[in-house]
Amino acid sequence: MSSGREARDRLAEWRVARARWRADMRTYKADRKKALKEARGTGELPPHPGPPPTGFALLPWLLLGLGSFSNLLQGQTPNPWIGSVGLFTFNSLYVYVTFRAFDKERRDTPSTRGVLVAMGVITCALAAGYGGSWLYFFPLLGLATGAVVRGPHLGQIGFALSALAAGVASFRLGWGALNIAYGTFLSTVVTAAILSLSEAVRELHEAREKLARQAVEEERLRFSRDLHDLLGHTMSVIVVKSEAARRLAPRDMKAALAQITDIESVGRQALTEIREAVTGYREGSLGTELERARSVLDAAGVEPVVTRSGPPLASRTEVLLGWVVREAVTNVVRHGGGASRCEITLTGAAERVRLTVADNGPGVQGVQSDARDGTGLTGLSERLAAAGGSLDAGPAPRGGFTVTAELPLEAGESAASGAATEPRAR
Repeated sequence: MSSGREARDRLAEWRVARARWRADMRTYKADRKKALKEARGTGELPPHPGPPPTGFALLPWLLLGLGSFSNLLQGQTPNPWIGSVGLFTFNSLYVYVTFRAFDKERRDTPSTRGVLVAMGVITCALAAGYGGSWLYFFPLLGLATGAVVRGPHLGQIGFALSALAAGVASFRLGWGALNIAYGTFLSTVVTAAILSLSEAVRELHEAREKLARQAVEEERLRFSRDLHDLLGHTMSVIVVKSEAARRLAPRDMKAALAQITDIESVGRQALTEIREAVTGYREGSLGTELERARSVLDAAGVEPVVTRSGPPLASRTEVLLGWVVREAVTNVVRHGGGASRCEITLTGAAERVRLTVADNGPGVQGVQSDARDGTGLTGLSERLAAAGGSLDAGPAPRGGFTVTAELPLEAGESAASGAATEPRAR
């Protein structure tokens, strides 16, 4: 009763493995067909490690036992019932082990190792009792052992298994047992090496695909941040200057036309920046952003006060601080809540540079507090953190809203000397 239940369990497990193999093959064929379709026209085939290996790859080696099966059919084996049971049991255990060997979770379980030991006992008993073709079960045992054992102890296990094969086979073949030992060692080591290499290639391929997907996601995130910062700032400038032109038009047409001219200039510059952002070659200038900040704040009726001191900055640092100025000034215009003054202070000391943008708007607890969790400030925090800096935004103790950014000075910046203070612009 117990043996029948075990046979049904092994049959069910074999069916599950077969279904899994067929599903893997369908997935592989679909992915391969898609990759070939995408690569059509380039003249290059996309690299792929092939379908995942399964226990079916090791089943053909059971043909080594045909000699023993032939001896049973021809009546050349004493006690044929014992030999038949031994042959059936060995083959069943071999199938059981080889299919579990390709599953990482089940390969190292005690049950798999226990079945290997049982195979070794059966192999020794059949080889010592019958000899001849039955000795070829040792190389089959080596195949199963190499499929399961792929760690640093493989060499020791391979030598021990080969010595066991030589010792048992010597009772039947004498010096010919060396051939059995050599075949056992070779099947053990080569099987483990090939399967380990195949597994490593597959893992490397999966890691490369994962890195490629991460690179695409990072590029999409970068582009979305750039697009948000570009369009958010540009639209704010256009809205502010349009309102200024509408207010000035009834009483000062010349000033209104000047605002309209600025709107045209901002629009053209925005088109250029968007093209550069799409191609990935956009570089900002802190000086340019400070000039734009003056212009936007003036048009919004906010007094700009710009103070800059410290050593010259590297281009990467200027780009990051330029983004901070742009986003912070945009938030002052959008969420300032009636701010009349905005101070932009840039200082460099103690191997770090600090930028502060502070306004005196009364809307700290109202509309402006929503700016802290906006997409712009969140994206800036991530950018500065990636460069070793930090960004802090929140209500000031005496009222208003303050954005503070800090970045480490890059090589060459801390060694440079000189300081420049820009006058207040009105």
